[in-house]
Amino acid sequence: MKIISFIVGMLFTMVSFSQNTFKALVYDAKTKLPLLGATGNIPDLKKGASSDSTGLLIINNIPNGRYELEITVVGYAKLEKTFSFPITKESQPLEVFLDVKTGELADVEVQSTRTNQNIKDVPTRIEALPLEELDEKGTMRPGDIKMLLGESTGITVQQTSAVSGSANFRIQGLDSRYTQLLKDGMPLYQGFSGGLSILQVTPLDLKQVEFIKGSASTLFGGGAIAGLVNLISKTPTKDPELTFLLNGNSAKGTDASGFYSQKWKHIGTTIFGGYNYNGAYDPSNQGFSAIPKTNRFTLNPKVFLYLDDKNTGWFGINTTYENRFGGDMNVIDGKGDSTHQYFERNESYRMSSQLSFTHKIDAQSQLNFKNTIGYFDRNLSEPGSVFAGKELSSFSEVNYVSHRKQLDWVAGANFITDHFTTSIPLNKYNYTLTTVGIFVQNTFKASKWFSLESGLRADYNTPAPDSKPNGTFILPRVNGLFKLNEHWTSRIGGGLGYKMPSLFNDQSEEKGYQNITPLSVGNIKAEQSLGGNADINYRKAIGDVFFNLNQLFFYTHVNDPLILKNNTFINAPGNLTSQGAETNVRLSIDELNIYFGYTYTDTKQHFGGHTTTQPLTAKTRLSFDATYEIEDYFRAGIEAFYTGEQLLDNGTTGKGFVTFGFLVQKMWKSFDVFINAENMTDQRQSRWGNIYSGTITKPVFKDIYTPIEGAVINLGVKIKLSADND
Repeated sequence: MKIISFIVGMLFTMVSFSQNTFKALVYDAKTKLPLLGATGNIPDLKKGASSDSTGLLIINNIPNGRYELEITVVGYAKLEKTFSFPITKESQPLEVFLDVKTGELADVEVQSTRTNQNIKDVPTRIEALPLEELDEKGTMRPGDIKMLLGESTGITVQQTSAVSGSANFRIQGLDSRYTQLLKDGMPLYQGFSGGLSILQVTPLDLKQVEFIKGSASTLFGGGAIAGLVNLISKTPTKDPELTFLLNGNSAKGTDASGFYSQKWKHIGTTIFGGYNYNGAYDPSNQGFSAIPKTNRFTLNPKVFLYLDDKNTGWFGINTTYENRFGGDMNVIDGKGDSTHQYFERNESYRMSSQLSFTHKIDAQSQLNFKNTIGYFDRNLSEPGSVFAGKELSSFSEVNYVSHRKQLDWVAGANFITDHFTTSIPLNKYNYTLTTVGIFVQNTFKASKWFSLESGLRADYNTPAPDSKPNGTFILPRVNGLFKLNEHWTSRIGGGLGYKMPSLFNDQSEEKGYQNITPLSVGNIKAEQSLGGNADINYRKAIGDVFFNLNQLFFYTHVNDPLILKNNTFINAPGNLTSQGAETNVRLSIDELNIYFGYTYTDTKQHFGGHTTTQPLTAKTRLSFDATYEIEDYFRAGIEAFYTGEQLLDNGTTGKGFVTFGFLVQKMWKSFDVFINAENMTDQRQSRWGNIYSGTITKPVFKDIYTPIEGAVINLGVKIKLSADND
C-alpha cells in the first residue's frame, strides 16, 4: 500500500508540475494605458480568459508544450504569438502592446470642446481625421485642404469663381457664412479671406482635423450655425522630424513643402514652409482658365516653451503670399487684345500671430489663454473694377478647465475684433465689429451609460444689428451621450446660434464685390438659428472584421436669412431650413479598410409665403473608399463619388455625375513615393456646354457645380528624416 500511495503521489505531482500559468499585462501601444476586456485564447486547448482593469490577463492549467496564443480586443489589431511552456516565472507577467486598427478612432483626443477628452466620451458629436488619414489625404492633394473637406460626408466645397478657383465649404446644405474654419481653436480664416482660405492651407503640418456639424455657436460664438472645422497643428516630440514633400501634377501644378519639429527639455519648435505653383490650365479649350496661374509662398514657425511642470506655452507666426491670375488664357499669356480682355487677379498677403499659454493649478484644473492677431491684405481686380481691402482682426480667450470624477467644467471669456478698410470711394465699405462673450459649459457623467454636456454663452456685439438693439445674444446648448452597451451608443443634442450681418459671403465672392451696395449693420437683422441632431452608432468586431455604422439625422432653422437682391443685401421675408441624414459605414478587415457614405440634404427657402429648393444643393451624395495598407510599407486605394442633380440659380437643373480616383503609395524607411489620380471619368461641366454666356470679351459665368479641371494625375515623393533614420 505504501508503494502504491507513493506512485500515485508521484504521478499527481508530475501532473501538477506539468500545468502552467500564463500571465500578461495588455496595454495600448500608443498611450501605454492598460486595456480592460482583452481576450487571451489558446485555440488548441480551448482555454481563454479576459484582462482586468489593470490589463492583467491570466490563463491557468496549461500543459507543457508549444501553443499559439491569440490576444484580441475590439478596435485593436490581433496579436498572434507562439509560446513554449513552461515559461520561467521570472519572465512573467509579460508586457503585450496592441495597436489600434487602422482607421479606428478608439483613442483620439479631441480639442474643440476645450476639455481634451477621448472622442468616445464626448457628448457633443465630433468627427476627427487623425494623422494617419491626413497623411493619405495629403498625398492626394498636397497643396490645399479642398479635397480633405469635400470628401467628408455632409460637407461640400462650392466653387465661387469659374476662372480663379476661389471656393468655400458648406456643412449640411448651409451657406459658407454659417460655418467657422479654426486653426488650433482660433479663427484665423474669416471675413474677406474666406473665399481663399481652404486653398491656402496645406495639410503637411496638421496632426488632426475635427468636425462639428450642427449648431456650435455656444462653443465659439457667432458664425457656427452649421458647424465648424478645427485644424489641429502638429506639436514637437522628443524624436526630431524632418519631412520634405515634392509633388507635380498633370494640370501644370507643382508643390514643394517641408516640416521640421523637435523638442528639448525646456523648448521645442515646429517650422513649416511651402511653395505652390500652378500654370494656367484650360482642359476644355474654351479659352478660360479652369485653374488659374498661381504662385504661393507659406512660412509658419512656432516656438514651444516647457517652463516647468505647471507652465507651458507656444507662440507662432503664419505668413502667406499668393498671386492668383485667372481668366482669358490669352490675357494670362500676355496676348490680350480688344477681344481677349477678361481676367480675375487675386493678390493677397496674410500674416497672423498665435499665442497659447497653460498654467496647471493642480492635477484636476488649469487656466488657458489664447490669442491671435490677423492681418489680411487682398486686391481683387477685374476689367474696369478693383476691390481692395485690408482686414485686421483679433481673438483673445481665457478659460478655466476643471476635471472631476463626475463633473467637468469650462468657463471663460472671449474678446473678438474685426476691422476692415478699403480705398473704394468714400470708404463706404469700411466697418468695425467688436464682440465680447462669456461662456460656461459642463459635462456631467451621471452614470456609466449616460453623460450630459450643457453650455451657455452670452455675446455682446457693437454695433448692434437691427433685431437686437443692445447687440446681445444668449445661446444655450445641450448634448447627451448614451452608452447603451459596448456596441451601441447614441448622441442627441442641439442649440441656438446667430450670425452678424456681413458683406463677405458666397454671393459677394461670385460677383467679385462689383456694384454691391454697402451694408449697414444697424439696418439689417442678425440671422438667428435653432439646430439639432441625433445619431446612433454601432461598433462590433465579428471575427477579424471590425464593423462600424453611424446614422445621423439633422435639422437647422434659420430666421431672417441674408440674401442679395438687386445688388443689395436684405433680410429675406421668412426662414431657411435644412434637414437630412448622413450614413457612414466602415469595415476593417486586417489591412483592408472599406468605407461607404451617404448624405441626404433637403434645404428649403420659405420666403414670402412660397417654398423653394435652395440652389446649388444636391439632395443626394454617395461616396465609397477602399484602402489596403501595410503600415510603413505600402498603401493602395480607390474611391468613387456620386453627386445628384441640383437646382441652379437660373432655374435649370444641373446634372448628376460620378467621379473615380485611385492612390498607390510605397513607403520605405526614409522616403515614400506616391501616384494619385482624381476624377478619372474626366467629368467636367464644360462637357455639357459652355460655362459662360455672353461674349468672350464680357463673359457672364454660370453656376459651377461640377469639377471643371477634369482628370488630374499627380506624382510625388515624401522624404522623411528622423533620429531612427540616422
